[in-house]
Amino acid sequence: MADADVIVIGSGFGGAVTACRLAQAGASVLVLERGREWKVKDFPRKPEDPWVFDPDAPEKRHGWFDLRMFPNMSVIQGAGVGGGSLVYANISVEAKRDTFAAGWPPGITYDTLAPYYAEVGRMMDVQRVPAGQWPERTKLLHDAAKAAGWQNRFRSLELAVRFDPNWSYGQPDAHNHAKAVVGPNLHGVEQGTCVHLGECDLGCPVNARNTLDLNYLAVAKQNGARILPLHLARTIAPTAAGYEVRADEIVNGKLEARTFSSKFVVIAAGSLGSTELLLRSKTAGTLQNLSARLGEAWSSNGDFLTPAIHPFRDVQPGRGPTITAAIDLLDGEYMSKAIFVEDGGLPDVAWNALEQASTDPTANDLLKRTTATLMPVLASINILRRVMPWFAQARDAADGRLSLRNGKLFLEWDIAASEETINAVASVHRKLAMLTEGLALTPLPWTMGRDLITPHPLGGCNMGATAATGVVDESGEVFGHRGLFVADGAIVPKAIGLNPSRTIAALAEHVAAGLVGRL
Repeated sequence: MADADVIVIGSGFGGAVTACRLAQAGASVLVLERGREWKVKDFPRKPEDPWVFDPDAPEKRHGWFDLRMFPNMSVIQGAGVGGGSLVYANISVEAKRDTFAAGWPPGITYDTLAPYYAEVGRMMDVQRVPAGQWPERTKLLHDAAKAAGWQNRFRSLELAVRFDPNWSYGQPDAHNHAKAVVGPNLHGVEQGTCVHLGECDLGCPVNARNTLDLNYLAVAKQNGARILPLHLARTIAPTAAGYEVRADEIVNGKLEARTFSSKFVVIAAGSLGSTELLLRSKTAGTLQNLSARLGEAWSSNGDFLTPAIHPFRDVQPGRGPTITAAIDLLDGEYMSKAIFVEDGGLPDVAWNALEQASTDPTANDLLKRTTATLMPVLASINILRRVMPWFAQARDAADGRLSLRNGKLFLEWDIAASEETINAVASVHRKLAMLTEGLALTPLPWTMGRDLITPHPLGGCNMGATAATGVVDESGEVFGHRGLFVADGAIVPKAIGLNPSRTIAALAEHVAAGLVGRL
């Protein structure tokens, strides 16, 4: 007897959405999530807390962040019930219409996704930072846009965050947790409101962030879905009645084998995780005839961060939501490259960690280079308050390739086709910092080694019109494997150049809508 009608592997923006819609449609749904179920009291803060998820030893270390380091590219991901929503910067923004003009199968257009974009916004109750609550970083970004002649390109962004319109920076003890207004969200789950603690990426202590465990996954559970944390899917194999998923459960510091079966399987383990699962299933011989495109068209989405010292401004990077606004240059306004510039925040605990790393003889090369870049701004607390982390995304070449090498996931990333784009991003950061009396410190990992880091990995199981051009079709179904779907950032076939979570969720809504009709 099958364990469920549908097994969903992963609980991020793809898995949460599909689990929710399928459960609402009456299907029995089982969600396998490799990470733990996090509660506010468990969020890591101290050095000894569970920060690290180690894919090589998950039974020993299954913490908040999963950092994968490949030649010239590192990828940082979240691990837990809620997936990437646990660690992202809350931004919920639609891709530009021209994103879908080429490189996507014919059935995927902006108009196809428009109703799903709207529904994702409703489910996650997106809001902009109220005008009277702009952090200093937002004001600095706005001033920079005006100084550059780009004021009409500045826009406040929608965030998956709850705000109290009566809160302000000027009130006494403004950042006290008690200032959060607690009440039920649209789905009956209790949350607080934002008091601008700047800890978004580390988990909000007042639950003001609308992470997926508080909306889509909550609704999925209300409709009978079962979510199993600490379950790592290893391979998928077809059966006469559907599919079998072989997994390991983390139990008391050990891995114990588990097997689950269902008619349908939705893989939603993220760009790296979903691709790796299909690669391992292919290598194990349990899934054959997968597209030769598997692992191709991987993108970092052009992510780049440049810290800058603004000696005449009290920037306070540790206050306010992590990202709040953007300067939209995606039409190629600057150096003919598609760029989306944003303010960036950095929690105080992150600065403390960097200070420790700067003197740690065991730190890895990437961390050493990063701290070397930031040493000037680590000199004193007064300087730290005057640092602006300029952030951006861009449309890189999306020509990375994921594969298995010596039994481990490996990323081949050649910067050649994307180098001009990344240099343009670094250049516009310098320009905007200079126009606002700041000194940009282009990171040494880039200037010395052409090393990058991204929290927005895309591709590896890209959509295509045929198996010759993609791993999945426009419905998300894996070519050659009826009833097996991928619904997450892995199916995005190219860089979109801005925060991808809403597009991933909209695609998952689209995949789920098609699958519901086949239950």
